[in-house]
Amino acid sequence: MAARQLLLLRRGYSSAGAAEYLHRSIVPTMHYQKSLPRLPVPKLEDTIKRYLNAQKPLLNDDQFRKTEELAHQFEKGIGRELHEQLVAQDKQNKHTSYITGPWFDMYLKSRDPVVLNFNAFMSFNPDPKSEYNDQLIRATNMTVSAVRFMKTFRAGYLEPEVFHLNPEKSDTELFKKIIRFVPSSLSWFGAYMVNAYPLDMSQYFRLFNSTRLPKLNRDELLTDEKAKHLLVMRKGNFYVFDVIDRDGNMVKPSEIQAHLKYILSDNSPAPDFPLGYLTSENRDTWALLRKNLLDSGNEEALQKVDTALFCLSLDDFPIKDFVHLSHTMLHGDGANRWYDKSFNLIIAKDGTAGINFEHSWGDGVAVLRFQNEVFKDSTKVPAVSPQSQPASVDSSRAVQKLDFKLNDALKAGITKAKQKFDASVESLSIDMIQFHEGGKELLKQKKVSPDAVVQLAFQMAFLRQYNQTVATYESCSTAAFKHGRTETIRPASIHTKKCSEAFVRELSKHSTEELQKLIVECSKYHGRLTKEAAMGQGFDRHLFGLRYLAQSKGIALPDFYQDQAYARLNYNIISTSTLVSPAVQLGGFGPVVPDGYGVGYQVHDDWIGCNVSSYPTRNGKEFLQCIHKSLESIFSVLKGKKVGS
Repeated sequence: MAARQLLLLRRGYSSAGAAEYLHRSIVPTMHYQKSLPRLPVPKLEDTIKRYLNAQKPLLNDDQFRKTEELAHQFEKGIGRELHEQLVAQDKQNKHTSYITGPWFDMYLKSRDPVVLNFNAFMSFNPDPKSEYNDQLIRATNMTVSAVRFMKTFRAGYLEPEVFHLNPEKSDTELFKKIIRFVPSSLSWFGAYMVNAYPLDMSQYFRLFNSTRLPKLNRDELLTDEKAKHLLVMRKGNFYVFDVIDRDGNMVKPSEIQAHLKYILSDNSPAPDFPLGYLTSENRDTWALLRKNLLDSGNEEALQKVDTALFCLSLDDFPIKDFVHLSHTMLHGDGANRWYDKSFNLIIAKDGTAGINFEHSWGDGVAVLRFQNEVFKDSTKVPAVSPQSQPASVDSSRAVQKLDFKLNDALKAGITKAKQKFDASVESLSIDMIQFHEGGKELLKQKKVSPDAVVQLAFQMAFLRQYNQTVATYESCSTAAFKHGRTETIRPASIHTKKCSEAFVRELSKHSTEELQKLIVECSKYHGRLTKEAAMGQGFDRHLFGLRYLAQSKGIALPDFYQDQAYARLNYNIISTSTLVSPAVQLGGFGPVVPDGYGVGYQVHDDWIGCNVSSYPTRNGKEFLQCIHKSLESIFSVLKGKKVGS
């Protein structure tokens, strides 16, 4: 018994129940926030140069000349005026970044449904101990770890997010002990001296108790940190119970387990009109229906949904395979999700878990950190085990099932939303491949960027499949700056086009050495683009900011933005995003245009994974086959072998 108590104390547990915190960082969570550098507004001439470089592979000579002329006119004329106004405005708003307002507006003003258009997913790896992948055990452990994350963050104990270039110097106890005494207004510089880059953490507070509320023309973000309850959905039914007590402490894990067990054993049938579908609707349609819901006496129930810590979705089926996993986490059945919550933590019948997150409030950086911490905590120090007994509490009193009063108009609205949802997810295909002939290790040995090689494979594949080069988007975080969001890397370049054409059309004309050189050129150029984007020196956000400024001042849209080439560049047929984490099995999102591909990919040490979403106008399976073939060719060449065409 004494040994068990010692183990519990070492884990940070006390007789009062689970420890409240994941860890206690000696450097306060927001220690660096004040002194973070500001997101730079790039020079206009640099932006125009980068823009034209991105246009080059997409246009023929005549089209390019016209675009070049419009770009230079813009640079000398109205663009210069707008740029100067943007810089002046930025100087007056030193508390934020020039992209924050426009970017929130872009998301919140969009009237498209959030499902498939904006919400993304990341699925967790299974718990290494197979018996812990039971739905009730995993739901309890992940809920406890999520609450611990929230409490750690709010208490200022969460380790600040820092990108370490030299962890031997900066990721040490000694450095932390010194830096915590450096005033917040200077702390960033202290980290910078040892090659460490603290990241913006301003989005983190929206992880919990937050919801995107549908409003006509522009949605709103609601965050209510006072709420203490969790929202649980099962079979389209809504349940709430407190996970924080009156004193601000976490409810015992055994009680959380008891309440979740009670919900899982509830035999209530699925509702005839599941309310969750409404969150998949066009935002204006949903705004009007929400007003009707409020007017029909559902204010209290809706408030419980909106202010809950997060939504825990318990699905009643096991996961069959990776494709089924992606569909389940990206959209599910529509009835058992509340897509407007900052995130839904989804746990299937077999304990497979994932997160579906709403995108307007923040980017993958905060969600990934949350996911990493929850995975680590719930697997290393699980709050309950398969031997644990749920507390003997009266869950029927603690758990409240929410009932909604629906009139005929609301019932018709839900029916229509369900029809639209079913039709859109029915038309979505998700396919995936794993390439096992090499990965990060081999590419680094060959001194080429793993990300550049995979992006080159996408370019090569599209050329192989459709005989053309199209606008391509790769997301890059600008979290190294105060209120940074994302910037775009444009992977389609004259280098990738030249290299792709050599591999796809003219293989016999080139020696292995020449092909290797072409790959190296692509890698160097892609590395440069990536560095520029991460340092706030891309061109997409700057041009977006200038356009937004013109619109907000009622200035007629400059010719530059009316150029078909500008529209085509921003119509991203290949939209890509990558992540690798010990917690994440795979991630993905829908295509951003109707005839596009949504490409989520991971580059591991010795293999590369890729999943692609598409609608019927594109063949995702064939695209993946072309990607596989392209990767085979690239790896063959890098290994010094001849490639069969």
